[in-house]
Amino acid sequence: MLIELLLRHLARAGELRAGELAWRLGVALAVIEPTLNFLRGEKVVEVPRRGSFDADVAYALTDLGRLRAREAFEKCRYVGPAPVSLADYVRQVDRQSVKGLRIDRDKIRAALGDAVVSENLMSRLGSALNSGRSILMYGASGTGKTYLAERMVRTASGAIFVPHAVHVDGEIVQVFDPLVHQPIEEAGSASKLDRQAVGDRRWMKTRRPVVVTGGELTVDMLDLQFESHSRFYIAPPQMKANNGMMILDDLGRQRIPVRELLNRWIVPLDRNVDYMALHTGTKFRVPFDVTVVFSSNLAPSDIGDPAFLRRLGYKIHVGALDEAGYREVFRQACARAGLVYDEFAADFLIRVMHAENRLPLYATIPYDVLSKLRDRATFLGEQPRLDPDSLRWAWDLYFAPDEDLGGARSLDDLR
Repeated sequence: MLIELLLRHLARAGELRAGELAWRLGVALAVIEPTLNFLRGEKVVEVPRRGSFDADVAYALTDLGRLRAREAFEKCRYVGPAPVSLADYVRQVDRQSVKGLRIDRDKIRAALGDAVVSENLMSRLGSALNSGRSILMYGASGTGKTYLAERMVRTASGAIFVPHAVHVDGEIVQVFDPLVHQPIEEAGSASKLDRQAVGDRRWMKTRRPVVVTGGELTVDMLDLQFESHSRFYIAPPQMKANNGMMILDDLGRQRIPVRELLNRWIVPLDRNVDYMALHTGTKFRVPFDVTVVFSSNLAPSDIGDPAFLRRLGYKIHVGALDEAGYREVFRQACARAGLVYDEFAADFLIRVMHAENRLPLYATIPYDVLSKLRDRATFLGEQPRLDPDSLRWAWDLYFAPDEDLGGARSLDDLR
């Protein structure tokens, strides 16, 4: 594997100093020196230029080396830091497990920020996060489940080490994803390398990862993705999220039945391990060290049977606000939309619009209504108004009452 990776790097770059080559592979020069010496003896690489020290010696492919490099590219097109072994990956994930995180009241308050959350709900969320187990947040649309989940990810603090790739039975699985993993330390300069200066750069020091998926998720996406052109594997989202958090938003809106999707995770949620398979037929086990947060408008009984629900560590209902909480959310929504807070406007929404429509005080409604008044005022070039007519206009735009269809209640009425 190391020989083929060296050949691909040299074929891509044309010529590389030994120090630069070690830097690109993420290992110390002493690790690749024996391999380079072997390749020189086999007439696969040559030394077009010598430097004043070992790291400055330049290497390039011979004609035979270019032939061998083409063969290496036909097997796999991965060109990056050397992968780590599966055993090393498993050990590292275990060392930095999410089960070692401790969330106290101050930390959950800081994570939630200005979100209006009751003490009871905050206590449940904090307890669930301390467990390291999966969490189901359920409730009607508009209660703010996604909003809360997005802030809960802030509790996934601390640094972990993520490998660029893992080597499994002759195949390479790419794990590091710049869209998921945020590096904490910038890489140094290859020009400063010598025998002692290079550490094990096969691992990236990153923030704890957070993966957010929604209706686009399918069962196939939860398995290794084999790139037929590049001929290496991409780790599935739950493997990228190891030692962090994965949020599955709008559970029940996926393109597959929710029970089929969740059945795929019965074993991982119960035993904290996941099973992967290569196209060669080789199966292997990887850690499932992820705090999974499911967010759904469905009732728990509509999501899974009792056997599955037992594997969900916490089931947390997110409901409507009380009046005091709703007024605070309305105040925040005014500030967010650039409007002057008006107590009468809050009274009108609560006493009239919510009462008329028999609609509970859901947290997402104030901003969704007020933002429409801001948008209209921008269009008209005037100051936004919070009078009853304007609020009713914005409310109707948001909820689209059936009366707008001339009394039609269904497609049959329109026909």
